[in-house]
Amino acid sequence: MKRLFTVVLSFTLVFSLSFYTTQVEAASPKTKTYANCKELNKVYPGGVARSASIKNKGGKTKYKPFVSQALYDANKKSDRDKDLIACER
Repeated sequence: MKRLFTVVLSFTLVFSLSFYTTQVEAASPKTKTYANCKELNKVYPGGVARSASIKNKGGKTKYKPFVSQALYDANKKSDRDKDLIACER
């Protein structure tokens, strides 16, 4: 009886976790692609960095960049100096 309970509980947990991850993936918003840096900087004044560990190699900046790998990948064309920060100011 104890073994049957353990098996049923295991299947229930696996099923509920798989359902939860499907719901999270479906609920995630699509990443917006901006036409140019002027549009991107209206929403993200410091630009968009691919990760938090990235340092700006281009010099002094006025704003701190927003960190988002998906947003950076969608707007990678705007990273002119290839320092993994798009449209930094």
